[in-house]
Amino acid sequence: MKVYTGGGDKGKTSLFSGERIAKSDRRIAAYGDIDELNSILGLLAAVLPEPLAECQRVLIGIQSELLQIGAWLATTPGAPASDSLKPFGEDKSLGLEAAIDTLDADLPPLTQFVLPGGHVTAGWAHVARTVCRRTERRVVSLMAEATAPDPAMTPILVYLNRLSDYLFVLARFCNHTLGVSESKWDA
Repeated sequence: MKVYTGGGDKGKTSLFSGERIAKSDRRIAAYGDIDELNSILGLLAAVLPEPLAECQRVLIGIQSELLQIGAWLATTPGAPASDSLKPFGEDKSLGLEAAIDTLDADLPPLTQFVLPGGHVTAGWAHVARTVCRRTERRVVSLMAEATAPDPAMTPILVYLNRLSDYLFVLARFCNHTLGVSESKWDA
C-alpha cells in the first residue's frame, strides 16, 4: 500500500466517516493536535530510563487511547461510521486518576508553583502537558460549533483534562525519581 495518494494535494482530506473537508477545518485541527500529542508522548516514552519503566507502559497505553480519540474526532457525529468505533467511556479518565494518585503518593506536597523543566524527561512531560491543554481547547472549540451536543465528546474532553494533570504529575515524578530538584517560581 502506498503512503501517498495525492487526494489531499488540493487542501482537502477525508474523514473516517467519508466526508471530504478542508484541511483547515476545526475537526482536522483537533485530531491533528491529538496526533502531535501522541508523537510527543512516544518521544517521552522512548527517553524514560529504567527506573521509570512503569510510566513508559502507562504512556504507551495512553497513546492507544489517543488513537481512539482521533478516530472519534475524525468521524462526523451521528455518521454510520461511528457505529464501528469503540465507545470511549469515563473508565479511561478514572484510569488516569488512579495513575495520578499512584505517582503523587511518592511526591512531596506541592506548596508553590514549579517551573517547567528539570530532567529532560520532565521537560518533555511539560511540553506534552501544554500540547494536551491546546488539544483540549481545540476540542472545546469543535464542540462549541456543533449544532447539537455530541455525547461522545464529553468523556473525551474529561480525559484530555485529566491527561494534562497526569502529565504535570509525571513531570514532577520524573524529577523526583531521577534526583533532580524542581525549580520553584519565585513570585
